[in-house]
Amino acid sequence: MSIKRCIISVFNKQNLNKLVPFLEQNNYIIYSTGGTMKEVLKYTKDKTKVVSISDYTESPEICDGRVKTLHPKIFGGLPGLRTNESHLSDIIKIKANFFDIVVVNLYPFEQVLKNKFINEDILLENIDIGGHTLLRAASKNYKFIDVLSNPSQYDDFISNKTNKKEL
Repeated sequence: MSIKRCIISVFNKQNLNKLVPFLEQNNYIIYSTGGTMKEVLKYTKDKTKVVSISDYTESPEICDGRVKTLHPKIFGGLPGLRTNESHLSDIIKIKANFFDIVVVNLYPFEQVLKNKFINEDILLENIDIGGHTLLRAASKNYKFIDVLSNPSQYDDFISNKTNKKEL
């Protein structure tokens, strides 16, 4: 059985109580960041199957958490093609892994923008950098990676995977 890997880095943590146990039951290793990881750990029985992105990349979150996932070990494992010998060699060289699922939703920039009393600093903090990049990199490799960008997708994903037995 091959090892399956999932990245979860979300602003909206709704429905993780459904998704995380499903992933755990189906033997996924979950890679996660700061606040999301704390939430993921609430719904897991085997804490060893949850890996901090910082531990995996051997790089701390920097710039007050603005930079967490932007790292070759993450971004090599997303658009990298598993069927391409050169890509495989690159992944092995940097001791990275391929990922099978990316669960990312973005900071609520539009919602924050609607608040006429919001100051510029708060508005700027709600511009997502890594989330967009994760979604695009994973989507580029859609043949190998499932991409979930909204908590409302989790039930359908679980149902489809369960019915197809494509875990």
